[in-house]
Amino acid sequence: MLYFEDLQPGQLFHSPSHTLGEEELTGFARQYDPQYFHTDPQRAADSLFGGLAASGWQTSSLSMRLVTQTELGKMVNGLIGMQIDKMRWPQPTRAGDTLRVSVEILDKRRSGSQPGFGVVKVRWTTRNQRDEVAMQLECSIWAQCRALPRQDQDAPAPAAQTA
Repeated sequence: MLYFEDLQPGQLFHSPSHTLGEEELTGFARQYDPQYFHTDPQRAADSLFGGLAASGWQTSSLSMRLVTQTELGKMVNGLIGMQIDKMRWPQPTRAGDTLRVSVEILDKRRSGSQPGFGVVKVRWTTRNQRDEVAMQLECSIWAQCRALPRQDQDAPAPAAQTA
């Protein structure tokens, strides 16, 4: 299990890969994002995408599944998201694409209001088999600390007294 103290800026986590099949792509879209360029290969050919494209939300959901299979997925309290700062899909995901995710720890700080937790800023980058970025996001996650900080570590040093 990983704790706040185990994470350091610059640290990278790499996922296994997953190849997205056409039925998986269109099934997700029919249920959650039923736009024709996600569900109808013939109509999608005449769309802005020039063919069937996965929903960005499917790429994001699949990325989440892959991240849970990394070492980072072993956070003691799970991968608890706090906020997304940036999210983009610069390249459409297609049926047959093989996706993998890398997560980089960008920054971390102890929580000021919850001393047993920390806030960790991370960047996810999802790439396809051609190493093109299919999705990228920056977000903050909530991470449990191993132990509460000792009072003497957090308290300011006493001021020097003069006589």
